[in-house]
Amino acid sequence: MYIVTGGAGFIGANLVSTLNRRGDSNILVVDDLKQGDKFLNLRDLEIADYMDLHEFRDLLRSGRLRNTRIRAIFHQGACSDTMEYNGQYMMDNNYTYSKELFHFAQEQNVPFIYASSAATYGGSKVFIEHPDNEKPLNVYGYSKLLFDQYVQRHLPRCISAVAGLRYFNVYGPREDHKGRMASMIHQMYHQILDAGVVKLFTGSGGYGDGEQRRDFIHVEDVVKVNLFLADSGSVQGIFNVGTGKSRAFNDVARTLIERLGQGEIQYVPMPEVLKEKYQSFTEADISRLRAVGYDAPFHSLEEGIAAFVVARKQRDA
Repeated sequence: MYIVTGGAGFIGANLVSTLNRRGDSNILVVDDLKQGDKFLNLRDLEIADYMDLHEFRDLLRSGRLRNTRIRAIFHQGACSDTMEYNGQYMMDNNYTYSKELFHFAQEQNVPFIYASSAATYGGSKVFIEHPDNEKPLNVYGYSKLLFDQYVQRHLPRCISAVAGLRYFNVYGPREDHKGRMASMIHQMYHQILDAGVVKLFTGSGGYGDGEQRRDFIHVEDVVKVNLFLADSGSVQGIFNVGTGKSRAFNDVARTLIERLGQGEIQYVPMPEVLKEKYQSFTEADISRLRAVGYDAPFHSLEEGIAAFVVARKQRDA
């Protein structure tokens, strides 16, 4: 059995979908479906069972999962709202829960692949997996960094694969439920269709209007990295997961406008609440990921947006 926490979420549901295409349906999905429309990510997927997050944590603590044969745990479940200010809630969801699952995986000698985040770098200008570059700007980024640090301290004693994946800007199908936390590409797509205008921020962080740059990675590539590391059975460490190439927001907007055949760009001031906590530039250094043998190519921005638009049109038809 595979366990996918956050399995009804964006990356989790795409993982389940890919496992299905590989012929695997013996999957336990763990999530919290208080958000009513999140179940839509699961309705076309085949799974063995679903379990509520709180029920699962109780089961984990009781030891009743110890006799279950588990092939790998993909821990994608977390509070990913970078604007969440309840530190107690964030730390319980992203830190304490992750520690519980990590120790269970080690006790059972099960590969444990978990979602970290590029938010651990925060205000840094260098995106290499090293403490000198880790400067989170919010409690979300801090919760992810603290767990990465916890894992790294325990790695010398780990007996199975353990990989923390610092996702950069992931986009693709099955993110409709994310609201304000949906990818920039998802939001721009809907702005064009709904209003014919893409709103980008005016200059910030030394970048001109709409020239802030991010490393945008298609969710299909993220899933491939997860599966590669789980299948390896032995890779350990913290890894950046991006394309290694940043692109300007203007590039994203223009590519979408070209694909959709409509729309224009409008620049708006950045809200005050974001100014001190905004990453104007991200670009993954993927040397460490390549060094452990992951050699697959990544979607270019143009290829990824083309796939995104096709998937959206098929879904909305």
